[in-house]
Amino acid sequence: MAVVTAVCISDKKGVQKRPVDEVHLKIKHGVEGDAHAGDWHRQVSLLGEESVDKLRAHFPNLPAGAFAENILTKGITLYELPIGTKLRVGGALLEVTQIGKECHTACAIRKTTGDCVMPREGIFAIVLEEGTVKAGDTIEVVK
Repeated sequence: MAVVTAVCISDKKGVQKRPVDEVHLKIKHGVEGDAHAGDWHRQVSLLGEESVDKLRAHFPNLPAGAFAENILTKGITLYELPIGTKLRVGGALLEVTQIGKECHTACAIRKTTGDCVMPREGIFAIVLEEGTVKAGDTIEVVK
C-alpha cells in the first residue's frame, strides 16, 4: 500500500521545504501557503522515500522536504507513472502532469546535498479535487 510519509511547504522557491502537519490542496492553485503554488502545471510536487534513500547512504539525515517536495511518499514508484495518471492522495485528487524537471544547478538543495533526485525521479501534478493531505494518508492510482 502506498502512503504519504510527510507533507512540506516553503515560503520561497529554490530552498528546502519544511514538514508541516497537513496541507490543503486547492484547484487551480496547489498547496495552500507554498511558494510554488499557482495556476500552472506544477502545482504539487511529489517524491518517493525510495528516491531519497538513494542519497541517504551519503547523507543519512536528509529530512522530509530536502528536495523541495510537497508530498513525500512510500510504496509507489512515482516516476514510472504515465503523464495523465490520476492519484487519490488523502482527500485530494491529483493528475500527473510532468515527470522530472530541469535542474537548477545553483539551488540550495544541490548545494546542501551534492545531488538532487527531484529532476530525475520527482513528479508534478495539478489538483482536480480539493482536499487535505497528511502523513499516513493512502495513495491510490485511480483507474
